[in-house]
Amino acid sequence: MGQYDQLYELYNEHDTDTLRALQNLVDLFPLVESAVALDRWKEINEELEDGKEAVEDAFPDVGERFADLAARARQEQAFTGLDLYKKYGRPVNVFVLDVDETLRSTGSTDNEIPRETLNLLTEFHDAGVPIVICTGQTLENVKGFAIQGLGSQIVHSGNLSIVYETGTGVFTPRHGAGTKQLLYEDLDDEIQAVFDDVRTRILSEASEELRKGCHLQGNEFNITMKPNFETGSDAAEAVIDQALVYELDLLGDAVATHGELGDASGHSVPDLTRAYYADQDPEIHAVLESEGALPDAAATDVPADLGAILERIDIGYYEGDAAEIGTLELSKVVGVEAAFDVLGIEDPFAVVMGDSKSDLRVMRWVQENDAGIAAAPEHASQSVVDHVESTDDLIFEQGRAGDILRMVYALNRFADEG
Repeated sequence: MGQYDQLYELYNEHDTDTLRALQNLVDLFPLVESAVALDRWKEINEELEDGKEAVEDAFPDVGERFADLAARARQEQAFTGLDLYKKYGRPVNVFVLDVDETLRSTGSTDNEIPRETLNLLTEFHDAGVPIVICTGQTLENVKGFAIQGLGSQIVHSGNLSIVYETGTGVFTPRHGAGTKQLLYEDLDDEIQAVFDDVRTRILSEASEELRKGCHLQGNEFNITMKPNFETGSDAAEAVIDQALVYELDLLGDAVATHGELGDASGHSVPDLTRAYYADQDPEIHAVLESEGALPDAAATDVPADLGAILERIDIGYYEGDAAEIGTLELSKVVGVEAAFDVLGIEDPFAVVMGDSKSDLRVMRWVQENDAGIAAAPEHASQSVVDHVESTDDLIFEQGRAGDILRMVYALNRFADEG
């Protein structure tokens, strides 16, 4: 009997729903100092083991693996895991995980990473699979919720790395001199001067409306304006759209000051900067259009010397959440490569989970290098959804990142057994 036929038999002829429910109770049972609670946990665990033994008896050759699958993965997750094993022939050996709107969501998880997701990540970590948290947030923010959710022991285990501020720095505890890598320090003087200029002026020269409606995220390098309103609200969307236009103009002015530029073809550098990024990103184009800020200049008017600077600088727009100036030389891809290096991952096969264009760059990088697969929440940026659907179609519901982790569990169990 083939593997697919055996899986059909497992899920159609055995009460796998009960096994998963029991496993979840065992995994998530609250730790309380109560003899009654402990006795109840033992009863649940015994019932789970009895159910697993019944599966093992029904499948003599693959019983242990199938018992684990039945307790961890739904039928579609197990079949997807088998499909991916047949396609790639290897297990996932590292996770690359965005946080906001991926592991947690303001819309469905109250901006907390669900306990189920944290428990599954803990199990993978205990099995020796490294975790790379890859986010646009500051290091201190990420360390805080990582320690709160996963525990200090895992965060400081030497097998977890944090790529922060979209790749400007990498923090990997217990790796000596490689523990904290400030990648932005390697940028050339021209780019550093542009960022220093923008950073010193961005609040002092902002309009009163922007100063009241936004704050500057406490980054080490990137320049990120965040709303002083609930993320995603109408007020937040409005002020971030204004902040985007303001950042583009400030960036253009800083480039004109510190870059070695020739003739600008009769257009101002801020106008050419708007034109350049409007051509690069349809979301930015739409915001500029809605704000009445599309310039008369076109992307074809951008001189080569200006384009050579702007192509190194990234503008991140996140509707109702943030407007950010970063550098493409320090993308999440660069940060992930640095994290893999310090973790000693020489032949990665990663699951990359994310929702934004910065995550898409990592997804494309692993695809181009045969180094992993991609997954995204259904509400991700359309370009991310398009990429994921065109590869392995690993789209999950908002707040349900654990579904992908269960699929990966199935994939790795098939790979373990060969």
